Amino acid sequence: MGTFSLLTHLDGSAEQLATFSERSSVEGWLAAERALALAQAEHGVIAADDAAAIVLAARFDTVDLPALWQVARTVGYPVHGLVEQIGGALPPHAAGRVHFGATTQDVMDTGLALQLVRSLGLLDRDLGLLGDALAARVTEHAGTVMPARTHAQQAVPTTLGATLAPLLAELARHRTRIAEALPRLGVAQLFGAGGTAAALGPRSREVRATYARLLGLRDPGVAWHVARDGVAEFGWLCATVAATCARLARNVVDLSRTEVGEVFEPYTSHRGASSTMPQKVNPISSEAIIGLSGAAGALVSSLPRIQEAGHERAAGEWQIEWQVIPQLAVLAGSALEQTRVVVEGLRVDADRMRANLGLEGGLVMAEAHMMHMADRIGHQLAHDLLYEAATRARARHTPSTPRCARSPRSRATPTPSRT
Repeated sequence: MGTFSLLTHLDGSAEQLATFSERSSVEGWLAAERALALAQAEHGVIAADDAAAIVLAARFDTVDLPALWQVARTVGYPVHGLVEQIGGALPPHAAGRVHFGATTQDVMDTGLALQLVRSLGLLDRDLGLLGDALAARVTEHAGTVMPARTHAQQAVPTTLGATLAPLLAELARHRTRIAEALPRLGVAQLFGAGGTAAALGPRSREVRATYARLLGLRDPGVAWHVARDGVAEFGWLCATVAATCARLARNVVDLSRTEVGEVFEPYTSHRGASSTMPQKVNPISSEAIIGLSGAAGALVSSLPRIQEAGHERAAGEWQIEWQVIPQLAVLAGSALEQTRVVVEGLRVDADRMRANLGLEGGLVMAEAHMMHMADRIGHQLAHDLLYEAATRARARHTPSTPRCARSPRSRATPTPSRT
C-alpha cells in the first residue's frame, strides 16, 4: 500500500494517478512481453504458436500480485517474477520462449515509455482545456481596467485581460514543448543485458522495429538504459507546467486579499470555509496549486541525479525515477485541473479595480504625465519632477501629479547636450 498523501488525495488528478498506478505499471510490462513474442514470431525467432500462447498468458488476470511483489523484494525487480508467472501458465516449450533474449530494464523502460506518452497526452489535453478557459477570460476582460503591479506595488494602469495574456502564451509554449518531447520519450527499449542486443540474435534490429511498431512507440536505434535525459526532460516538463499554474494561483491569492479584493475564486456554499471564523472564504484551489508546484519543484532537484548512471546499467540512479517521475506527473496534472477550476469560475470585481487605481490620488498615472512632459523638457528632468511630486503627495496624502505638470520647472527648456 502506498503512502497516504493528503495533497493528492484532496486535489490529485485521477487520470494521472491511474496512469502510474500499480495496475498500469504491470499492464505496461505485460504489453512489452506480448509485443516481444509477436515481433520475434514475425521474424522467425520463435514459433508463431508459442507467441500466440504467450500473448494469451501475458494478461493481468494471470498475475498473482502478492506473489509478484514477494519475489520482487527478493530479486530487487519485478520482471523476473512476472516472467515466471507467465511461464507457469504455459506449456513447457512456450514457457521457455517468454522474455526471450530480453532484459528486465527492456521491459520496464518500455512500460515506462507507454506511461510517459499517456501522461503527456493528458497534460496536453488539459493544457488545451485550460487555455480555452483562459482565452475566454482574456477576451472577456480585455477592457477591465486594473492596476499593473511591479515589485508588489501599483505601477501603471493595465487590464485584467492584458495580465492574463502572457499566461495564455505560456500555456501554448508548454504544448509546443510536449509536442517536441513526444518523439524523444515515446521510444521502445530492447537492447538486452549490455545494450548490444547480442542475446536477441541476428534479427534483433528487425525484431526491435516490429516490437516498437506493435506498441505504438519509436525504435530509438540505440539503448537508453543509462541515457536518462528523456526521462529527466519529462520530469522538468511536469514541473514547469505546474509552475505556470502556480504563477496564476499566486496572483489570485494576492488579488483576493481583503485589502485588495479584485479577483476571487469560484464560490459555492462553504467552499474555503474556516472551522472557526464564519466570514472566511479561503482561496483553496490556489493554495493547492501552489503546494503542488512547490512539491514538484523540490523533486526536480533529483532529475540530474538520474542522469549520472554509469557504464551500461544504473546502480541506484534508476530507483530515483521510480519515486519521482510518477509524482511529478500527478503533481502537474493535478495543478492543471485545479487551475482550470479557478479560471472557469473566476470572479472579478471591476469596480474595486477602478477604485484601487485611485488609492494614491492619481500617482498611478505618473509615467503618463512624465512622458507628456518629456516631449518639452526631456525625459530625465520630467522624471525628477514627477519623483519629487510623488514624494510630496505621499507625505501629504494628496494628489499632485497634475500640479507638477504646471510647475515652472516643467516649462523650462532643457539645456542642449554638448557634443
